[in-house]
Amino acid sequence: MADENLAEAFNESNAPFARMMGVKMTHVAKDRIEGELEVTKDHCTIPEILHGGAIMAFADNMGGIGAFMNMPPGSMTTTIESKTNFLRAVPVGQTARAVTTPVNLGRTLQVWKTDIFREDGKLAAVVTQTQLVKAQQA
Repeated sequence: MADENLAEAFNESNAPFARMMGVKMTHVAKDRIEGELEVTKDHCTIPEILHGGAIMAFADNMGGIGAFMNMPPGSMTTTIESKTNFLRAVPVGQTARAVTTPVNLGRTLQVWKTDIFREDGKLAAVVTQTQLVKAQQA
């Protein structure tokens, strides 16, 4: 399946919370995941800038998709650690762009890095997360 078709498939079947947030996948491949989030007032803190928790949730969804793309059939994944460095604010009305790449793809642990960019191309946050991959319970 082509990357564009994978992004469309994830947009149709993304996690309920990601859909509620408005996360839109633009590129999905085993080695790179890209997505966008239009920053609305509902995503903001005071003043009207993207809330840190929204940034973390956006990145968590991206890393989870990366892990899903790289785990064996019949497995499941869960985030067991996440660290965020906040570098710049993303104002309401802008579209935040995420680029997620693997740091390590182990058999049971995967580490993913998500860079969140503002519309001006400046780095707003860096999120590193560890995903546990395990066999699904019957």
